[in-house]
Amino acid sequence: MSMHFTGQLPLTPINRPERATIGHYSPNLTVTALGGGHGLYATLSALRLISGEITAVVTVADDGGSSGVIRQEMDVIPPGDLRMALAALCDDTDWGRTWRDTMQHRFHTSTENGDPGTLNNHALGNLLIVALWELLDDPVDGLAWAGALLGARGVVLPMSTTPMTISGTVLGSSEDGSLTRRQVTGQASLAKVAAAGRVSHIELSPPDAPATPQALDAIDAADWVILGPGSWYTSVLPHLLLAEQRDALVNTPAKRCLVMNLQPSTTETVGMTAAEHLNVLHYYAPQLRIDAIIADPTVVTDGHREEFCQAAEKLGATVVFSKVKDESRPNVHDPLRLAVAFSEAFDTVPA
Repeated sequence: MSMHFTGQLPLTPINRPERATIGHYSPNLTVTALGGGHGLYATLSALRLISGEITAVVTVADDGGSSGVIRQEMDVIPPGDLRMALAALCDDTDWGRTWRDTMQHRFHTSTENGDPGTLNNHALGNLLIVALWELLDDPVDGLAWAGALLGARGVVLPMSTTPMTISGTVLGSSEDGSLTRRQVTGQASLAKVAAAGRVSHIELSPPDAPATPQALDAIDAADWVILGPGSWYTSVLPHLLLAEQRDALVNTPAKRCLVMNLQPSTTETVGMTAAEHLNVLHYYAPQLRIDAIIADPTVVTDGHREEFCQAAEKLGATVVFSKVKDESRPNVHDPLRLAVAFSEAFDTVPA
């Protein structure tokens, strides 16, 4: 089925007052950001303040919540992280804010006996995206139409159009103190079970899934490629497990920037230091070189800074310590501060 624009839509709102707060906006700057969930949302919210051309490449292994239900019943890639990326690229105008909130709106329904209703916890944006996929029979085209409707300032792509499953080995200890190994399948289960141990290995299935060609092109054509922040094992590292995409990241002429999390020890990374995050990344992609790493100074404390800088040096990276934390929400990146940090990192690393 083919569809065509039939009129003038206000796809790009003229007034963007948020740009005035950043003096580093560059209309010619091309950036491709990789990730998923809230981490990618933070990155895109910052990049829209400084970059003229943005592409988001999103993981497709989510199997929890609304996305999990849709994926089970419709055999499609999970729409949730793609929806969040589109919402992040909406402008800070009445048009952008309205569509951002509409896409993120979740229904709360129940039956007469109090059980959750059929639409309970489904995000409207997930349903809209899947409807476009059914109409167009093409995930990339469907996302393009959703972006046009929202007036999104960028392109959102899945890293693969093949639904994928992530699995991992979680190390723990039994009651007698002996080491246990537990194989866990599914992003939601892995994130939950990892809290009781430590993830030692992850993999994607099917292992030979093709990367989205447009995503590979965006990685190759970018001035900068951004990785992180986000759930390390289920949002960041999956981009390095897809062979075609990992090769594209290794071979791209673009500069590469890694954004560290504000909370190193999470349910997926219990007890891990920031340096260990870098070591894990190097393990899964030993040929990948990073040009700049952005880290909040409150995350990498003086006692661990030397270890962190050594791990960064192994990746070939310059570390940019910058305050990027939202003061009112300590585990959330402030878009304005992160935009400043990106500008500083881009200026620090020579072209």
